[in-house]
Amino acid sequence: MAHAGPTDEDLIARIMRAEPAAAKVLYGRYGRLVYSLAQQVVGDAAAAEEITQDVFLLVWEKAGTYRAEKAKVATWIARIARNRAIDVLRQQKSRDTRSKGAWEELKKAAEAPAPDPGERMETERLHARVREAISSLPPDQKAALVLAYFQGLTHQEIAAQLGEPLGTIKTRIRTAMQKLRRMLEGGRDD
Repeated sequence: MAHAGPTDEDLIARIMRAEPAAAKVLYGRYGRLVYSLAQQVVGDAAAAEEITQDVFLLVWEKAGTYRAEKAKVATWIARIARNRAIDVLRQQKSRDTRSKGAWEELKKAAEAPAPDPGERMETERLHARVREAISSLPPDQKAALVLAYFQGLTHQEIAAQLGEPLGTIKTRIRTAMQKLRRMLEGGRDD
């Protein structure tokens, strides 16, 4: 996603130098994404807000651990958000109370208006690309991916729920993530 101003990597470097303005810009870019991910995992608006704050505090504290060769900043932040949300979910032991309509709620969150029309259009394009990429996955890969990333299940729990061997589940998720990465980085995976 292209942004006016400093690159995400520049912002991380500035955060490592303890520049609060850089954290504010990064929050402006990815705060809604983090909140949406957290909301999908925990199913609670107040908890999602708290998780969002926790995630950006972790970004502030752990900016020095970011490695550009391993992932884009957005991917790194999303991974932190997902992990933090799953931790909170496990602490609350509230899986049974989560919404069954994860895809519809994700769509609503993606369509929420952004303060800046240009940012909103870019965010909507990104969400549309992600939805399109996920929908193009084979059903077995999509099911494993949804259970892992939107419902917060462990690989072992997914294997038990789907009645498949653990290795098969791990392979499906890894293959799905590789396909998504290729599709979202510009290439099609046919």
